[in-house]
Amino acid sequence: MKAIITVIGHDTVGILAKVSVVCAENNANIIDVTQSVLKDIFTMVMLVDISDLVDDFADLQNDLYALGDKIGMKIHVMHEDIFNSMHHI
Repeated sequence: MKAIITVIGHDTVGILAKVSVVCAENNANIIDVTQSVLKDIFTMVMLVDISDLVDDFADLQNDLYALGDKIGMKIHVMHEDIFNSMHHI
């Protein structure tokens, strides 16, 4: 199982590192990352494997949402089943 994590906000040092730490603490394996900075706005999309999470998916979501609040970024976590359903014609 996989999940998509998106991060948006003002660019600062260490965003990727901080999100990666939360993923590692939850045993979510990062498969792919794309990021860019548009003027001073940071955007990142991560694909993570959530097959072996320490707890459940909601805990990963809550940890990342809390991180987003702490660092002033908008972090969204979506299970791949929801993502696929949204983009299925």
